[in-house]
Amino acid sequence: MPFSLPAQPPVAEVTHLDARKTAPNVFSGEWPDRQIARVHSPQLHSFRVAKARAQALVYAGGGYTKLIYDKEGLEVALWLNSLSIDAHILVHRLPGADSGTGGVYNKSIALMDGQAALRALEATSASLSLFHVGLSSGGHMAGVMACQPSSLNVRGGLIAYAPINANHRAHKYPETKADYPPVQKQDFYDDWAIGLEDHPHGLPHCPLFLAYALQDRSVPVQHALNLLQAASRNGLTVDAHIFGTAPHGFALRSLDGTHASWPALAQDWFMRRLES
Repeated sequence: MPFSLPAQPPVAEVTHLDARKTAPNVFSGEWPDRQIARVHSPQLHSFRVAKARAQALVYAGGGYTKLIYDKEGLEVALWLNSLSIDAHILVHRLPGADSGTGGVYNKSIALMDGQAALRALEATSASLSLFHVGLSSGGHMAGVMACQPSSLNVRGGLIAYAPINANHRAHKYPETKADYPPVQKQDFYDDWAIGLEDHPHGLPHCPLFLAYALQDRSVPVQHALNLLQAASRNGLTVDAHIFGTAPHGFALRSLDGTHASWPALAQDWFMRRLES
């Protein structure tokens, strides 16, 4: 790991993105392996530094069925803090999950929460440039959010081992892959295939940094290759890194292969984006 974890997790500054009273969010596990199993209250969990050079929205993975809060959220936020970047973890609701009011959340609920997060940052920290940073399904969210209009100065998006486009019903890899339950989750993947020319609304508006595992069976590298083809044909700026010995879910912990350099490569990319 490119930094040392504290013995206890730091306390977040919490911004509620929906003022309505809801059931509490449900955490499970112990630091540093906590997850959020159910999200009813969309929130920003902010971790700031004394002299921030930029800010980032951080999207944890979990396959849109939970949020891997510590490994792919808080640890990423603390790493970004070490680079003098304020980090805001988006705790978003999950498509098709129990709403707590007798129904389920619609297919676009995560996007709605992301848009609310953008509005919150536009209102409170508009002077700082923004990065979108996401791992696994959180990388899909980062790609989705990189396609959204914003008055913020969006400098780029970091996407790692994320199912950005080859989960779409019409573009699946492998082709025999079954639809993802619940149906709202599959519909969200279909609505937002990131990096396919057939879906121009899913072409990000900012430069991207990609980190993928060549032999990943959970998220095949075809997701990244599809985006690279569209980037080449449409003039998008993408730095792509594909690692031959990386496992799925490497994040900042499992760095005992050729992907050990990915945090340093990403750090260099962040700094270059801020200086450009």
